[in-house]
Amino acid sequence: MATKIKLTCPECAQVNQFPADKAEASPKCGICGHALNDGKVAKLDLKTLEKMAKNDDLPLLVDFWAPWCGPCRQMAPEFEKAARALKGKVRLAKIDTQSNPDATVRFNIRGIPAFILFHRGREVARLAGARPASDLLRFVEDKLALTR
Repeated sequence: MATKIKLTCPECAQVNQFPADKAEASPKCGICGHALNDGKVAKLDLKTLEKMAKNDDLPLLVDFWAPWCGPCRQMAPEFEKAARALKGKVRLAKIDTQSNPDATVRFNIRGIPAFILFHRGREVARLAGARPASDLLRFVEDKLALTR
């Protein structure tokens, strides 16, 4: 029997389960049909972020940002580039700290942009400041190698 993995839909917050070998084939949510792992950055609210961080079997890299933050806006295309490069292996999401101020308290965010890598229900590592996609890729690869 094939190994199954769980991914939470960023759109409707439904936890979906499917064969692990389908993770790179852009699976869709069984409830709303939204893509679960399509190499695009998902926009989250705090409740969905907490659910994804807790339940998902694939690692999740989250960008904590705000629309008024110049470095955050500058970082956005690099974060999207990293999402495409990590498709099927790591999901990338962002949460607007201005619209979700409780997220900054919940995750103890002191400055933005800030990145938190979650895996298997726990925080693995943090990174702060705007940087190129290559730095994000190296960060994820280095930190996930430690959790295997």
